Amino acid sequence: MSHESLALFSHDDELICGVDEAGRGPLAGAVFAAAVILDPARPIDGLRDSKKLTEARRNELAEQIKERSLAWSIAFCSETEIDTLNILQASMLAMRRAVEGLNPAPTLALIDGNRCPVMRVRSEAIVKGDDTVASISAASILAKTARDAALMKLHEQFPHYAFDQHKGYPTPLHLERLQLHGVSPVHRKSYAPVRALLEGAGMQVIK
Repeated sequence: MSHESLALFSHDDELICGVDEAGRGPLAGAVFAAAVILDPARPIDGLRDSKKLTEARRNELAEQIKERSLAWSIAFCSETEIDTLNILQASMLAMRRAVEGLNPAPTLALIDGNRCPVMRVRSEAIVKGDDTVASISAASILAKTARDAALMKLHEQFPHYAFDQHKGYPTPLHLERLQLHGVSPVHRKSYAPVRALLEGAGMQVIK
């Protein structure tokens, strides 16, 4: 049985969720994860890797996923947790939190990528699962849209960093604003460009 059919239909009493994260690369903001159990009776057309969809289409699909899924859950790890744990461990923790937030609880979690978080639920890692397994695609869409929404809120708090434009990723605009305004409380202090600023200029974190 293919992963696709595995993700869409329960078999042998399996209840399967797809899991993905968003925001490992940015210099600011939390890392988000989502877990989704799709309902085979209520299919959703057009599910694929969130990075291959327009923002408008992602938002549209996110609403459908929330309406039609048997269960969905979104979780995150904060900038402080990322700096304390490292980004890989923080991503794993966010995914575990998302899976543990599902009700009903799944019996199998299909995780995008090449490693699985340590958790009570059985799990299987699937490389490029976000574009081949419908439930993982759904999770990638929820994680991405939730993170983008969170960065829009951060933009309201810290408008001079232009989080609404780059969503925290290390673009030339973001790096320029970082140089200009220093490090904010929502920047990841363990990431090289931020750490270099703090160390090199003896910069203080803006309160």
